[in-house]
Amino acid sequence: MNKATALIDEIFQALTNMLRYAGRLIGRMSPPALLGAALVLAFLFSILPLALVLFVAFMLIKVAVGACVIGGRRAKRAQEHVE
Repeated sequence: MNKATALIDEIFQALTNMLRYAGRLIGRMSPPALLGAALVLAFLFSILPLALVLFVAFMLIKVAVGACVIGGRRAKRAQEHVE
């Protein structure tokens, strides 16, 4: 239990140090740099996940349609082979 508590305490310290550093960095930024950082973060948190989800959805549709087409062709070929 002592090791787990020490690990959680170390993670908490690292997180608070990172937040302090980020706060100081934001405080030193010029308004145009702050706007640029906000736009980059907005892109990373909204547009990029949306693009990834759409990519995965269309790939799943493509695989499903491909499986149906290949299954139909195999069934047709098997039927021609029997006759």
